[in-house]
Amino acid sequence: MEKIKEKIVRAERISAEECLYLYRNAALPELGVLANTVRERLNGKNAYFNRNVHIEPTNICVNKCKFCSYRRAEGEAGSWDLSLEEILKTTQLLDSQIVTEVHIVGGVHPRHAFSFYESVIDGVHKILPQVHIKAFTAEELWKMAEQSGRPIEQILARLKELGLASIPGGGAEILNDEVRSKICAEKINSATWLHVHEQAHALGIASNATMLYGHVENFEHRVEHLEKLRSLQDKTGGFNAFIPLKFRKAHNELSEVGEVSQIEDLRNMAICRIFLDNIPHLKAYWPMFGKSAAQLALSFGADDLDGTIGDSTKIYSMAGADDKNPTMSVAELCQMVRDAGFVPVERDSLYRPIKQY
Repeated sequence: MEKIKEKIVRAERISAEECLYLYRNAALPELGVLANTVRERLNGKNAYFNRNVHIEPTNICVNKCKFCSYRRAEGEAGSWDLSLEEILKTTQLLDSQIVTEVHIVGGVHPRHAFSFYESVIDGVHKILPQVHIKAFTAEELWKMAEQSGRPIEQILARLKELGLASIPGGGAEILNDEVRSKICAEKINSATWLHVHEQAHALGIASNATMLYGHVENFEHRVEHLEKLRSLQDKTGGFNAFIPLKFRKAHNELSEVGEVSQIEDLRNMAICRIFLDNIPHLKAYWPMFGKSAAQLALSFGADDLDGTIGDSTKIYSMAGADDKNPTMSVAELCQMVRDAGFVPVERDSLYRPIKQY
């Protein structure tokens, strides 16, 4: 442990084996101190947020992920499938608001052609040309490529031409194919997820990365996941932020697994910050963690809280997250950051500061 501490203090990279040692042996207080050392080296006392809104076109999905509480079959109670006109009407309502990012993610619909997604990006961009569009997980993008018979590079290039600015990190779950076969067998494999992000980075499309933890995976799987992300970041430098996502048990097939404790949430956050030395930002996604836990995570390596959201996402509320109507004002976010002892900084989607409060 002392050797690992010395490496972290000297800003030296720890190995996968040392990362596994931290998962198995390190106590929460010392992890907090070490993660905060890395956090302050990268981001000082800044804690970032943005003004964002989610658009979720559909929860109808061809995949049947066992951890998912969001997915519905076509025609099933609780399903929705927004038309292009409905999506653009929602976008028009945003024109009077101060929004810097529109985040578009949904299920993989069995009947939507690539032309539908082209129209979504094109339409949103034309209504809000000044707003950053972050849209479509690697899973969604790969299915667009399959459906259209076009290579993923062409799909990404076309969407970028129409206004796509970055892609989110969803669908990574755990980048181990044995685990994926147990929890999301229909989804693309680990190599394909990484390939989509690599192609996006090559085209100048930045992205985020996630990890869904606290279900059937073990510490070795988490380390493997983190190592694959760190390796790709060494190659491309295209990941802006990493987002650990806690498995929530309500209304899905893995409910009997339960949920890990808040202590484990903070340990995992800290270890991710220590290991991912080349990904600049670590997000405590408050609709998933809850406001108080996300606030606490700022002292365990996190430097970003996501954004205002405006009650525009259902993914975690349907899985049992504490906040059923996730929304926060800028004033609330700033107070949350100050109360934790940090400096609130509004950012754009590429982490360029807009205003320090």
